[in-house]
Amino acid sequence: MKKEELLKMKQDHVPKGVSQALPAVIAEAKGAMVRDVEGKEFIDFSGGIGVLNVGHSPDEVVKAIRDQAGKYLHSCFMVQIYEPYIALAKEMNELVSRKTPMKTMFVNSGAEAVENGVKIARYYTKKPGIICFENAFHGRTAMTMSLTSKVKYYKFGYGPFMPEVYRIPYAYCYRCSYGLKYPSCNIYCADFIQEKFFDLYAAAESIGAIVVEPVQGEGGFIVPPKEYLGKLQKICRDNGIVLVIDEVQTGFARTGKMFAYEYSIDEPDILVTAKSLAAGLPLGGITGKAEIMDSVEAGGIGGTFSGNPVSCAAGLAVMKMLKEKKLTVRAQEIGTKVMARFRSFQEKYSFIGDVRGLGAMNGMEIVADRKNPKPNPDLTKAIVKRCYEKGLILLTAGGFSNVIRHLVPLVITDEQLDKGLRILEEVMAEKVE
Repeated sequence: MKKEELLKMKQDHVPKGVSQALPAVIAEAKGAMVRDVEGKEFIDFSGGIGVLNVGHSPDEVVKAIRDQAGKYLHSCFMVQIYEPYIALAKEMNELVSRKTPMKTMFVNSGAEAVENGVKIARYYTKKPGIICFENAFHGRTAMTMSLTSKVKYYKFGYGPFMPEVYRIPYAYCYRCSYGLKYPSCNIYCADFIQEKFFDLYAAAESIGAIVVEPVQGEGGFIVPPKEYLGKLQKICRDNGIVLVIDEVQTGFARTGKMFAYEYSIDEPDILVTAKSLAAGLPLGGITGKAEIMDSVEAGGIGGTFSGNPVSCAAGLAVMKMLKEKKLTVRAQEIGTKVMARFRSFQEKYSFIGDVRGLGAMNGMEIVADRKNPKPNPDLTKAIVKRCYEKGLILLTAGGFSNVIRHLVPLVITDEQLDKGLRILEEVMAEKVE
């Protein structure tokens, strides 16, 4: 079917609220390359919004899916248990910690993983309050919308939201909410919680969890100082609060380590994952300290489709690929190359206000001018659109929709990566001509 026909059918039969960033209609994809229904090829720097760390349709994952689908598609883990779920839980527990006993449960999405992480933290602490952050994105369910920061179009018109949720500034050094500079600030944005928040907003005795992304994704690829998570962890340990780390977008080698928290702390209390966990199949994970996870009574957590056996089989194949292909190392190589190019772009183009990244998770913040760092979402959108026309798929991010983000599959070749970066530079050069 032709592209125009499919787009018309989408308009006629799919709600307009399910929007589309680009007029792209996929026909086939492999590795870091996508072919549309008209036969045009694209280099994919979006990675399915961080889902495709091991690439589009890797042979190893496709085989695991086929093998499992031939055995059984579903039984519900709460009725009949099965090996793929248990084996993948073991893999996750060992990835997160080999010194503290961990346990893992599986669900269907990142939002569901966050939601269960909050439920478990509340049950364990018997405290209702949750601290989250400006520019955070944790999902679109009723609970996770309450944690998500950006109003339009994630939250507008959907209230009221979950009570006992408190939002504070994140460590967004480029646009510090306190007007301070790192490192002289001494990470005041974390100290604020202990020094003022507990007195002015909610007592520590009523806070059950702090939910945080170690690098904010949808919020603009914001990388905090490396001391930040450690300060949050100390506050949690000093006050009987569960630290819930959301690695839905940062997990599974994306940042140059298996998980981004590894740059800052030894282990989380609860880790939530999804996206690249199953290479595109619906699967989310909640991995936490056994003491916390086992605090919930039998039957208190679960779901009909949670931990689907085909998705878990895909997850096991992903785990093997991550290790055998040394994708944490590859992410560091990609990130080094991309950040060098992004910094050279910043020197050349005054509309690039900030570049930042960790591993192969990289962003450029587009502004009116470096002397006037007002967000420039119109130019950001124009760059992304023109890149698409030239064969490069990119996405925006940020509270003001003015960040160009780079989430390329980690199996990309050097030739493909260089070509994509050349297209991006050609487009930015057009914008100053």
